[in-house]
Amino acid sequence: MWLQVFFLCLSYLTLSSQSQAQDRASLRRSNDHAGRCQYTFTVASPEESSCSDSKPEMDGVMSRLTLLEALVSRLIAGEDGGTGTGHGANGEEGLQEAYSQVTGERNQLHQDKERLNRQVQELQKRLDKLSQEAETLRQKPCQQTHTSGGIQRENRPASDPAYDFRNGAYQEMKAEVTEVPASHLIPEGNHNFTGCGELQSVGDPVLHRKADSITGKYGVWLQDPEPQGSIYTNKTVWRMDTVGKEVRQLFAYEDMDQFSRGFPMKVLVLPEPVESTGATMYRGSLYYQRKRSRTLIRYDLASENLTSRLDLPHAGFHGQHPYSWGGYTDIDLAADEQGLWAIYSTSKAKGAIVISQLDPESLEVKKTWETNIRKNTVANAFMVCGRLYTVASYTAPNTTINYVFDTATGMGRAVSVPFKNKYRYNSMVDYNHAQRRLFAWDNFHMVTYDIRLGRASHGSS
Repeated sequence: MWLQVFFLCLSYLTLSSQSQAQDRASLRRSNDHAGRCQYTFTVASPEESSCSDSKPEMDGVMSRLTLLEALVSRLIAGEDGGTGTGHGANGEEGLQEAYSQVTGERNQLHQDKERLNRQVQELQKRLDKLSQEAETLRQKPCQQTHTSGGIQRENRPASDPAYDFRNGAYQEMKAEVTEVPASHLIPEGNHNFTGCGELQSVGDPVLHRKADSITGKYGVWLQDPEPQGSIYTNKTVWRMDTVGKEVRQLFAYEDMDQFSRGFPMKVLVLPEPVESTGATMYRGSLYYQRKRSRTLIRYDLASENLTSRLDLPHAGFHGQHPYSWGGYTDIDLAADEQGLWAIYSTSKAKGAIVISQLDPESLEVKKTWETNIRKNTVANAFMVCGRLYTVASYTAPNTTINYVFDTATGMGRAVSVPFKNKYRYNSMVDYNHAQRRLFAWDNFHMVTYDIRLGRASHGSS
């Protein structure tokens, strides 16, 4: 009986390996490590060159082969034992059961082989089809497009679904591109606007000079928008490094080129020391705050004399109400198209920004406005056309001008005009209305920003 099983297994292995002419199965008989006789079947794969793929079908085949090998081992062991004791009824039943299992496994493996062959044939058909499509695409020339701006018409039949707008399966969309000058994007009435108006945009910073020493970490630099006399002109550049115990030196440069080269034409020594970076230049005079006081000083550049001094009433000083970056920036002086201004705060205002318009000769306060934005929450401020603008951050590389207060209406509101601190420590921002530029001192770097003004939008304060 066991010989029938053996030949049946051998025929099954031969059947499962006939897909290729060179495939074969082998049977090896040897002793294991315990000295027992062991039969081992080896079946070559009809398709695979290696066993890297672990598909579930192949796992099933291996499992059944293992079971088959175990059954054959059981048959061989039964035959060896029967030579000495004879076969009984139980032995015949066991052999019959084993024979039935081997037959079932053989049939199942035969079915698995046929199914795998069908899958291989289907994949081969799909591969051939894709190869044909790829070859067709390679041979088909690309259609030339026209960029002359005219409407491109193709030679297509009227039945082409591209022209059937009722066909939802496929429609071809076409669009014409028209170049629009950037100036057309500016609201009507703001193009080439030269009058006073609201701040619309601030350009990228333009570097003019970098300070050489630690005393230039922050400071003041500017040009007089309305120079007086013939000694100094609107091209003269003024600079003060404000790091130090006694800041008194004011450097004068003939023009921007000499300033960039670092060649001053004159150095003026101020009669009183300067506090922080709040100074400004206006109509031939330097206006600044005296150190550790609320005293304002007007220094005439031509005569090199102190011509006016006056305390700014109730103004905080020396760190009471500075900007967010510190630096004793309690009083910030500014000039614009409408005159001279002081930006500060008082104890009565509880830290909110107060704006006062000053007489440029006597420094007397002409009128005062109180805003609703705290001074220590903003990095800097400047005046343009009678409007106060504040900068949100002095370190963020991409920040905003976040607030405007209009002295004409006494109303303030939030805005969002992009502003760049390229060098991440902007300690001074001042406006020059003659050049329509912002001058700034950003972490040793002296830069300017071009700005654009426009007519006030509807509903603005």
